[in-house]
Amino acid sequence: MTPISRRKLITSGLAATAGVSGLAVASHLSRRFGLIPPDCAGPYGLGTTLTYAAQRLITAHSPARQFPRGMISKMPFANAIAPPNDAFKAHQASGFANWKLDVDGMVAHPTSFSLPDLRSMALSSQITEVACEEGWSYIAEWIGTPLIDVLHCAGILPQARYIVYHSIESDWWDSIDMADALHPQTLLTWGMNDGDLPVSFGGPLRLRVPRQLGYKSVKFIHRITATDSLKSFGKGLGSSEPEFGYAWYAGI
Repeated sequence: MTPISRRKLITSGLAATAGVSGLAVASHLSRRFGLIPPDCAGPYGLGTTLTYAAQRLITAHSPARQFPRGMISKMPFANAIAPPNDAFKAHQASGFANWKLDVDGMVAHPTSFSLPDLRSMALSSQITEVACEEGWSYIAEWIGTPLIDVLHCAGILPQARYIVYHSIESDWWDSIDMADALHPQTLLTWGMNDGDLPVSFGGPLRLRVPRQLGYKSVKFIHRITATDSLKSFGKGLGSSEPEFGYAWYAGI
């Protein structure tokens, strides 16, 4: 992403208030600075683009709100789903002893991490809120390994622009840009509220993206891929969610 000065941002913002012509200016600036989401086509494309570009220009490094321990929800809503397939059930029966996280794509050292490997790396925890687009939310402590540490360990290449992450359920996947991938709050989560991450909340491994709505925090993660383009993944919309009417970028 090309750096943009505060003065240029303010000037651009003033231009964007000038009605339809302002929207055209803002759209042009989004393209100039490479802030075009993969689902930018269609009737909501302009709004999606402007939302993504504005948040990235203004809040690229901002953290999600963190809460005191006393605000952890006593009965969090898991939005549970059944174990997705036989492969997952086999892992669950063995206590996830053989669960692996494969890291591939634009990295110097494609590799796999076991759960003990991830737990041996620098630990991070946060008390943040899961906010669902359907209107419910809860606050929990999330414990895990920062995604940035895993990417650095694998030697992520400078031309990578996105991280695609896959659930063990083959048609459930998503992606984030490097602003979120390298953000310290983005966690490969394996613990919750001082215990292991329950299966109903995505265990044994969930990518927690607290700066976006809950559906971006995909459960049962087993592979992540660094890439410079999302066109070859699914229908090229950046994740499986836009194929069902959700936005690729769900910043909050």
